Amino acid sequence: MARSAASTKAPVNASINVTPMIDVMLVLLIIFMIVTPIITAGFQATLPRAVNAEKAEEQEGEIRLGIDQNGRYFLDMMDPATRAYTGPRMIPGGEAELQSRLTAIFAARTTDKVMFLKADQNIDFGKVQTALDIARKAGVRVIGAIAEQKRVAAAKPEGN
Repeated sequence: MARSAASTKAPVNASINVTPMIDVMLVLLIIFMIVTPIITAGFQATLPRAVNAEKAEEQEGEIRLGIDQNGRYFLDMMDPATRAYTGPRMIPGGEAELQSRLTAIFAARTTDKVMFLKADQNIDFGKVQTALDIARKAGVRVIGAIAEQKRVAAAKPEGN
């Protein structure tokens, strides 16, 4: 009596092998644990102090360019989808990438072409001048400087 080839096969196992999926998830978890602190390290700069600086709250739609003590560029702008500020995000490509991003941002703007600049007080002024030139070429019309207000010691009353 002949047996058919189909009857000798083992039954199909319909269960999912989750071990490879768990391995991939653990690798992704480790990668995100390493990368997240680097991304959120953010912008570190000691801002110059101004004597008569007026305190002004940030307005909707402002673009802020930061330069940290190492000369890296950071861009802080409003995300159009969520209408919330992104926080300072490092521009990894340096001056060329900064030029292209600012050009894209300010080409889409029709009314206000204002950018605010924060830079570390100990940075070489040449780096600030380069950033200003890049911003002007990208279409920025007004550049505002962000500074911290100098703290002045209160005068002591006489006789004490």
